[in-house]
Amino acid sequence: MCSLINRSLQRQIFNKQVYLITIIFNNSCDSAIYSRSTSDKTGNSTVLVAGYHYTKMPQSKPPHCDGASPELFSGHTDRFGGITVVSNEEPCLPSQFDQKLEASLTAWKGKKVRGLWFKVALEDASWVPSLAKNEFVFHHAKPGYVMMCRWLPISELNNIPPFAHTMFGVGAIVVNSAQEILVVKEKYLPDFPHWKLPGGYVEPGENLADAALREVLEETGVKTEFEFLLTFRHMHGAMFGCSDCYFVVSLKPTSEEINMCPREIAACQWMKVDDYLNSPHTIETNKFFVKKYLECQKSGTGITYESSVHPFLKRRVCIYSISSGQEHSLSEKNNS
Repeated sequence: MCSLINRSLQRQIFNKQVYLITIIFNNSCDSAIYSRSTSDKTGNSTVLVAGYHYTKMPQSKPPHCDGASPELFSGHTDRFGGITVVSNEEPCLPSQFDQKLEASLTAWKGKKVRGLWFKVALEDASWVPSLAKNEFVFHHAKPGYVMMCRWLPISELNNIPPFAHTMFGVGAIVVNSAQEILVVKEKYLPDFPHWKLPGGYVEPGENLADAALREVLEETGVKTEFEFLLTFRHMHGAMFGCSDCYFVVSLKPTSEEINMCPREIAACQWMKVDDYLNSPHTIETNKFFVKKYLECQKSGTGITYESSVHPFLKRRVCIYSISSGQEHSLSEKNNS
């Protein structure tokens, strides 16, 4: 009905904000005055223009595509000469996406851009088929978006790194003053019931020590303090085809009352260390871990960590190193 609405004058009439607008109806022009009404639930404001209903879209997402002369995607430039386009930062109508992408690719090739990344939000999933037709491939996905990428240089080796491919897990050896070790049986492993160390996966952004303390508390209700990192196991072909690192740490219990999580754990108890080592329900790998724990306790050796800030990235890092004897006092610093 209306091919162009142009705001040309703003006035105050009867204490209401009004606008003089020009409307083009099939090449004929009329003028009208409208007043702003209340916003609906979507944030759009509805007005009455010369007897017609007009909805003014929110200003937070202006259209970025012009069918006659498509704009280029801007994106964020990285230090490797690549560009990342984030869909909810540069919205584009599906009907105009192909044209804008083609123009952008031409410009990027001329500028010798290397890696191209499109972070496509779930609500912009209509972009995916067009990107796939233009040689973009899936790199990784999260619940709210999919990341697609393309390597532009023809004469240069593709240097786009693979997505994260290794998962971290922690297990905790918790031994009390009575030389009893805290052990659990998993609820969802009925075909192989065995006593194992409490633990689980490290959450994104979580330190190993913090993950161990959290998992022990969640599964058993026992509160602990970090002592040292004992050892770790590395394997390939684990969940989702990823490699897997399982870190075993020594934790000192500060409470001993068990309040196990029935959602994850079938049984939990304190067991004499010697009984655990001799039990037919203890796998050899865990026996090895406990034996190494006893050796470290005897020699006063273990791996502790200190926190610092990376000089260039300005991010907090944990530096793990072997300590012996009195150096174990570092664990007190770690807990502070």
